[in-house]
Amino acid sequence: MKEEYFKWYSPQLNREVQMLTFGHAGYPVVVFPTSKGSFHENRDMGLIGSAQWFIEQGLVQIFCPESNDADSFYNRNIHPHQRIQNHVAYDKMICHEIVERIRLNTAVAKVVVAGCSFGGYHAANFAFRHPGYVSHMFSMSGAFDIRNFMDGYNHDDIYYNSPLEYLPGLNDDELWKMDIVLGTSNWDICFDANLKLDDCLNKKGVPHWLDVRQDRVHDWDVWKEMFPHYLSRIKFD
Repeated sequence: MKEEYFKWYSPQLNREVQMLTFGHAGYPVVVFPTSKGSFHENRDMGLIGSAQWFIEQGLVQIFCPESNDADSFYNRNIHPHQRIQNHVAYDKMICHEIVERIRLNTAVAKVVVAGCSFGGYHAANFAFRHPGYVSHMFSMSGAFDIRNFMDGYNHDDIYYNSPLEYLPGLNDDELWKMDIVLGTSNWDICFDANLKLDDCLNKKGVPHWLDVRQDRVHDWDVWKEMFPHYLSRIKFD
């Protein structure tokens, strides 16, 4: 299984960024780490290994960027306004420095985005903010409300990065073309969050799959079962 390491200076974040890629060819899949996770977390925790067959067959190529959570949502030492601005910069980095370059270098016009736990939030938020760039969104035990990170502070950028808030008013036709999976379990600490997003999508008539695993908790074991299952939904040429 081919693995490559990349490091570059990000003008969006004004710092160096690191990323691992896995595979030599195939449908591009961007996988976000969990809260404050590193670029190698998904490999170290076995998520990449769960998709090894797809990677070795040249069906998918996986991109694992680092997070920016320690400088945004989880940085209680800065004002909430700066927290959300740091997240907006991360969204721009993912969009302009990774996803747009992937699209230029592959025959596929769109990418898959995925993530576990807070990575599930990042996957969903990126997909819903940029539906024209995303063909599939796989959230595994994600949560989708960022207000608890903002200490009561209110700003448009908070609204437009809170899927449960802006999604009801989103009318981009590309949203209805996306394959959306909300993976959770009945013992998941984020179960209720997934029910809320499921309800929001249902009210809009957006097709999706709420996948509720039974008697499983919020942990890597269930995510490693979900990930290859969800990859099998991609229509490979």
